[in-house]
Amino acid sequence: MKITFLGTGVGIPQMGRVQSGLIMEISGRPVLFDCGCGVLGRIVEAGYGHTDINTVVLTHLHLDHAGDLLALLKARWLSGAADSVHIYGPQGTQEWFGKVMESYDYLRGRFEVEITELSGGEAFSPEGVDGEAGDDCVITCTPTVHNVPSLAYRVESSSKAVVYTGDTEPSEMLFRFAEGADALIHECSFPLGFETTNHTTPDMLTGMMQKYPLEVRHLYLVHLYPHMQGHEAEAVEHIMRYFKGNITIASDLMKIEV
Repeated sequence: MKITFLGTGVGIPQMGRVQSGLIMEISGRPVLFDCGCGVLGRIVEAGYGHTDINTVVLTHLHLDHAGDLLALLKARWLSGAADSVHIYGPQGTQEWFGKVMESYDYLRGRFEVEITELSGGEAFSPEGVDGEAGDDCVITCTPTVHNVPSLAYRVESSSKAVVYTGDTEPSEMLFRFAEGADALIHECSFPLGFETTNHTTPDMLTGMMQKYPLEVRHLYLVHLYPHMQGHEAEAVEHIMRYFKGNITIASDLMKIEV
């Protein structure tokens, strides 16, 4: 799998980081995970065609994770894309999308969308996306600790596994869900000592690691608030005391291969 981090930031603007989103390219097909504001432009900057994306997987429905979804659909229509887009998301996605569309009558009938709502423990295989060795790509989900229905996803293809958390506090359930993964893409919103709920700090991560060791090969940190600027190295150094794998602070347009 090839992964391109499109947006590693949050709802507050900052130089170099747009809101949440990434592409996992599986057998040459791009699957978009989250689509926050600024992600549509990043898709083009990353070398992908927006008309090639027909599978979107949402962790939750906050604006910084879904704000560019309608813009993506409109851009596909304006560019002549005729295929439908399949959107996977948590419970409430269908109602949310319907309410968004109510404000844009001129877009009705311009594109075809299929929505699948998911709960923890469910699995699916995106249509037309197969592993490089011909095996199916399977995506499973689990609930995360946030203030709205929110899901983390585990993508397994060609004997590789990647987990993307979306927004969450660290949890035993999530660590067990990620066990054995080649890469865990976990939010780390704030620096050491910052008091928060529904999000993650380095010391919240390590506090959970001391109870439930995190058994993944590589940890990538995303969803960084401006508060994290200047504290990135400190965060990595702290986590390395409790984590045996590699740690990377992800940046917009960074590409990795798993």
